[in-house]
Amino acid sequence: MQFNAIQIAQIIEGVVEGNDAVQVNSFGKIEEAKEDQISFLANPKYEEFLYGTNAGIIIINKNQVLKHPINNTIIRVDDAYTAFATLLDMYQQLQIALLHGIEEPSFISDTAKMGENVFVGAFAYIGKNVKVGNNVKIYPGVYLGNNVEVGENSILHPGVKIYFDCFIGKNVVIHAGTVIGSDGFGFAPQTDGTFKKVPQIGNVIIENNVEIGANTTIDRATIGSTIIKDGVKLDNLIQIAHNVEVGSNTVIAAQTGISGSTKIGKNVMIGGQTGTAGHIQIADGTKINGKSGITKSIKKPNTSVSGNPAYEFTGFMRSQSIVKNLPALEKRIQELEKLIENLIKSK
Repeated sequence: MQFNAIQIAQIIEGVVEGNDAVQVNSFGKIEEAKEDQISFLANPKYEEFLYGTNAGIIIINKNQVLKHPINNTIIRVDDAYTAFATLLDMYQQLQIALLHGIEEPSFISDTAKMGENVFVGAFAYIGKNVKVGNNVKIYPGVYLGNNVEVGENSILHPGVKIYFDCFIGKNVVIHAGTVIGSDGFGFAPQTDGTFKKVPQIGNVIIENNVEIGANTTIDRATIGSTIIKDGVKLDNLIQIAHNVEVGSNTVIAAQTGISGSTKIGKNVMIGGQTGTAGHIQIADGTKINGKSGITKSIKKPNTSVSGNPAYEFTGFMRSQSIVKNLPALEKRIQELEKLIENLIKSK
């Protein structure tokens, strides 16, 4: 599949400089791209490669000043990174569009309702009363329990497991190995020291335009629903417990754990390896730095926090600055102690 510079420029609303007929058929990193590949420059750290790359076409920002002449074809755009992402997305969509039909062996219940242009990979299992929307792509080894609903244009990568009664919205991408709707961690302590399991009879609702990374787990609610709202982006290896609500357009990085019944607002950013206590609220627009421990509710919107236990970011940075200077402060204190001791002795 080949595109020339003019076609690409039309897609990303760019301006061509150089040979507008040059053609490319794949993508490459600027430092190692070949003549039949397209690359981009957005990070100034990689500018040195701009003058030696073999890429047939290079996407750069409109304000990029060339320090040396180059022979490659250039397409100038407002935002090179976004433009390149647009092309990658288009390429990926073209590849996905080639998937169609039902591979064997696979199992589809006779009560399941399948939309148009659905792909079902080998060894997939689709249970009773499942509803699959148009253009859904179900890769090999996917399990859809009874009464699951998957909205149109969603993609379930290999090995995704979605338990009974769960709902997946439109344009959702779930990566390999993720489990949706497993039991929440609910056990009632007994007088004899044992634990009695609390049945988890709720479900999980994933709204539209959500992306969930590989090997993430989202537990079903004890009662009601665990809810991931529109536009949420979850990284790999995240644990979201029962009855959690994650607000729209929130992003959460890898190895984060969200405890039960926590309510996270919209447009929240959570760094990797963060942990939250249960039954707390995190306000809209909160920014949580990586490895933070959230032990209580954050009620003020657009707050930045860090540390364990986490607190306001400016205070955290001041305390870190003090910690860094503790050896020098200790030395000064020792010197002051000696000075006081000598003053006392001289009296």
